[in-house]
Order: sequence, then C-alpha cells, then structure tokens
Amino acid sequence: MRSVLLFLCGVLVAGAAFVAADATSPLRIAQSPEPTSAALGNSIRAYLVANPEVLVEAMNELERKQDSQRESQAQKAIDSQQAALLGDPETPVTGNPKGDVTIVEFSDYQCPYCKKAHAAVKSAIAADGKVRLIYKDLPILGEASKIAAVAALASMKQGKHDAFHDALMTNSAKLDAERIFEIAASVGIDVDRLKADMNDPKIKGVIDRNMALAQELGVRGTPAFVVGKQFVPGAVDAAALKQLIAEARKGS
Repeated sequence: MRSVLLFLCGVLVAGAAFVAADATSPLRIAQSPEPTSAALGNSIRAYLVANPEVLVEAMNELERKQDSQRESQAQKAIDSQQAALLGDPETPVTGNPKGDVTIVEFSDYQCPYCKKAHAAVKSAIAADGKVRLIYKDLPILGEASKIAAVAALASMKQGKHDAFHDALMTNSAKLDAERIFEIAASVGIDVDRLKADMNDPKIKGVIDRNMALAQELGVRGTPAFVVGKQFVPGAVDAAALKQLIAEARKGS
C-alpha cells in the first residue's frame, strides 16, 4: 500500500508540475484555463474517494509485478549460484548426503516462523529418506542470533551440529549468550572448546557468504527455502514441503 500511495503522490506532483510549467505557454493562452495544481489534486482525490476500487486494483497490480520480479531474480540466482547453494564445504548438511533432492534452508535461531517450519522440515526428511538438507545460517534478528549462528557452525567441529540445531530451534526461552551455551552443554558439547572454536575466522566467512547469497536470491526474511530449483519464501508445513520435494524430483 505504501508503494501505491507513493505512486499516487507522484501522479499528483507530476500533474502539478505540468500545470505550473505550462502556465506561460502560447498555446495555453488560446485555450480554456487549465486547473490549478490544487484543483487537479482535489479532482484526483475526489475520483479516488468515489472509486476506491482503483486503489485496490493498483495495489494488486503493483504486488503482482513485484512478485514476478522477485521470482525472476530468485530463479536467475538459483541457476547462476549452484556452487554457492550446494557446494560450500563449510556449510552444515544433514539428511541423506547423496539424496536426489536438495533443500537449502535460510534460517535464524530467533525467528518464530523458522521454529514452526523446523518441525515440518524434520518430518518431511524423516518420511522421505532421499533428501539432502543444507543449512544456511542467516542471523538477521540481533546479536543473540549472531552468537547462536556462530556457535552452531562451531559445533560442527565436535560433530554436534544436528543435535545443537534441533535444541536451538525447539528452545522456547529468549536467547542470549548464557542460554545458548546452556543449550550447547545440554546436548553434550564441550562449551570451553566451543567458545574457542567460535573464534575461527572461517565461520564469519560462512555467514558472510550466506548473507551475500540471500541477497542474490532476494530473500527478504526467514525462513526461506530453495527446494530443487524452486525458491520458496516463508514457512511451509510438512504437506507443502513434501509436495515441493515431489515436484523437484519430477523435474530432476
């Protein structure tokens, strides 16, 4: 709606500017007086008040065009960034490493929608057995998100990423550094070693690459998925995810 209103404001400004610029035109002198910018604005406002469906139509058309542009951007990125999506050796992978369908998940450990989607993802992978899941940490919700993402990536060195990821995603308490390390300890992670491993500069490199890849895809929030070669913004339930997997398998 904000975009539509800005567009309408632009129409008003452009109309007013046209009237002002044309005030001394010789052709104008020979014609009937043009309305002032205020009168033009009032006329447009009166029309919109009398025909509010125009605003709805304009908003729907704008959203359709924006959705189409985002889909096009995502598809181009999926086609051109296959190595970054599927081949980063420092990115956590679970499920079947040799699965015939790959899901790439962008998530934040403080995102409530990611937590809802987590159960669906686990269910779909457990039910299928031929799906590879790649985690792309996208810590966009504050400092605790960054600490959790770095800790999760560091936990790979102890072979505990899957357990730690699951515990973080099912945690209902507010995250802070203390809580993150409590969760780590609860799944058998050596916390002192974890803290030392979190200083590895390669971890920051992984997150930076994830951020750049998300921007290429046009990710606007978490969660977001790439299932096969289809971009899926937002949370999905288990049934929808299973359908996406089936579609990806048919297209492979």
